[in-house]
Amino acid sequence: MLEAVFLMGGLGLVIGGALALASKVFYVYVDPLVAAVDDVLPGANCGGCGFPGCTPNAQAIVDGKSSPDSCVAAGSDVAEAIAGLMGVSIEAKEPELALPGCHYSIEDTDIKYLYDGLSDCRAAALVSGGMKVCSIGCLGLGTCVKTCPFGALSMGADALPKVDQEKCTGCGACERACPKNIIRLTSVTRRIISEYTEDECVTPCQRACPTGLDVREYVRLIRHGDPEGAVQVIKERNPFPTVIGRICPALCEVACRRQYLDEPVAINHLKRYACDIEMTLGKRVQPYKAPATGKRVAVIGGGVEGLSTGFFTARLGHEPTVFEATALLGGLLRVAISEDRLPQNVLDWDIEGVLEMGVKTRMSVKAGRDFTIPSLLKEGFEAVFTATGGWDNRLARGDVAERATVFPGGYLLIDLLRTDIEKSERIPCGRNVVIAGGGMMIPNAVKICKELGAETITVISRKLAENSSFDNAALADIRQTGASVHYNTGITRLYGEEDRLTHIEYTEFDSGTKHILTADTLFLASGRFPELVFVRAEKLDKEDEAGADSLAPLRWEGIEIYKEPVNRREHGLLSKGDVISGYSAAVAAINGGRKAAASIHHLMYGISLEYPSNLITKQSVLQGINHLEGVQISPRNIMPAKDITNRGNEELFQGFSDETAISEAERCLRCGLICYERSKLEEGKEVVD
Repeated sequence: MLEAVFLMGGLGLVIGGALALASKVFYVYVDPLVAAVDDVLPGANCGGCGFPGCTPNAQAIVDGKSSPDSCVAAGSDVAEAIAGLMGVSIEAKEPELALPGCHYSIEDTDIKYLYDGLSDCRAAALVSGGMKVCSIGCLGLGTCVKTCPFGALSMGADALPKVDQEKCTGCGACERACPKNIIRLTSVTRRIISEYTEDECVTPCQRACPTGLDVREYVRLIRHGDPEGAVQVIKERNPFPTVIGRICPALCEVACRRQYLDEPVAINHLKRYACDIEMTLGKRVQPYKAPATGKRVAVIGGGVEGLSTGFFTARLGHEPTVFEATALLGGLLRVAISEDRLPQNVLDWDIEGVLEMGVKTRMSVKAGRDFTIPSLLKEGFEAVFTATGGWDNRLARGDVAERATVFPGGYLLIDLLRTDIEKSERIPCGRNVVIAGGGMMIPNAVKICKELGAETITVISRKLAENSSFDNAALADIRQTGASVHYNTGITRLYGEEDRLTHIEYTEFDSGTKHILTADTLFLASGRFPELVFVRAEKLDKEDEAGADSLAPLRWEGIEIYKEPVNRREHGLLSKGDVISGYSAAVAAINGGRKAAASIHHLMYGISLEYPSNLITKQSVLQGINHLEGVQISPRNIMPAKDITNRGNEELFQGFSDETAISEAERCLRCGLICYERSKLEEGKEVVD
């Protein structure tokens, strides 16, 4: 008996030792923070967060690869609890929904391949591209439906996916599963910030519109008698639709496919029709806004671009304030267009809509006189955008005689030359002067700066040395004064401290090498101040970062907004595609305001301004068509003019009636990428195939 006890005890000691050794060998450390976050997550393991289960998502949250509110199966209380564990705060998150981007099923489009036995879109896409001529269109096998963990997707009677917005959580599972990228998540922010890519089914008219309006959709709504819904779609990208409906150059109509048969659809007149109904009824339709962020943004300039920047910034959830030098908003639209084309009450109506979106204003205040960019940053604005216009705007305001400055140390070269000729109040040059551009005026400008006390003068030229505007004698004169010329370079950033410009950054275009140059005065040869976003500079030392020196001087930097897609490889101020005159189309200024709002949003949140690699530009080679088949000829409806004998100062044109608008909207071919709705008379009735 005693032997058995010792045997069992010894065996227990051996097993215990073995287990202790195994625990050391196979021990897996569990981060207590990961465990705590995992405990808060609901344990649904739905995959909606993009990770295979809640535990991997908890690890990703702790590693900074996923956000505290990434769980789509939980509510705001879970996000707040996780944020508390992480020691961070969260803002209200705007809803995201799946949105299919194809309008034609397999049955309605030309067939190229059919593969029996395939039941998954991803497999079909791997076999010679799938079942349709269109490389983008929906394959119709319903893989997105099977992938959705919340049952929010179904295949409709037209064999295209339909989204139940009540069930959709915006998890992105369908987006990741679709091999053709026709399903994408959408939200207010995404719609404002996004640019069109080559893997989207974007119609020719939408691609041609500078603002990117969803023309097909708002024309469809007009055709179905829903002008209010059409206005909602139009204002997604255009805060001045009633104005633009009267003065737009209508580039969308130039791209309309009906031109291959008869005449383009009167797209702009249809826009005016829908928006005139809104104005006549006095019942304003507004697009959706993202949740409030509490971030304040200042916009200098109350013209079309400045007001558009404020509009889109407000829709992104921020709090914009527009600073205008005159007593009236609207910029050149107030003075450059006759009353019979653009009545003032129409302009006022659209401006009131911008203000109702949440845009505040401060009137009759001028940058450099009543406030400075550093003073606005000190006031609590997180970003300041300059949309002040140029020489043409000053001519319209009668401000030619007054030299202009928008940011500390920044002046227009034309003011330097003019004040020297008129011997009026001279511009104070600092010791270190930089001149951007200027061409043949540079030698004279260098001479004037030297007379005004400049010690170091640097000319930044975007041209190559062999394409320089200077002959050998002029170049010798420039260098004799001690000035230097940097060719094939551009200014890419400004730096300052309090009310002083201190440095500029310039970039060599060939190598991409950046240089910092001391500068306290910058002259711009554009005749216009550039569109820049000014923010507080990043912390330069640990003392500032720790907040130990609360009296440290304010440091700021000026950053250019991102370029148009066609010029996305351009860098620096005064580059190709940069705005030179305010007299270009107002619709282009609206898109400039949207780009500015997107740039401001990115900079405030530290998000890169990089473009996707497959952007659609004017140089993109896309699928398309060059002729129409099976389409019945239908003449374009002409907008009627008013009786000129009794018109007085009223508008020249009176707009479409309901019947005319619907008739014109029915001329739309409802295009896809390579598809369109073809109509033909067959046994006395219209057939859509």
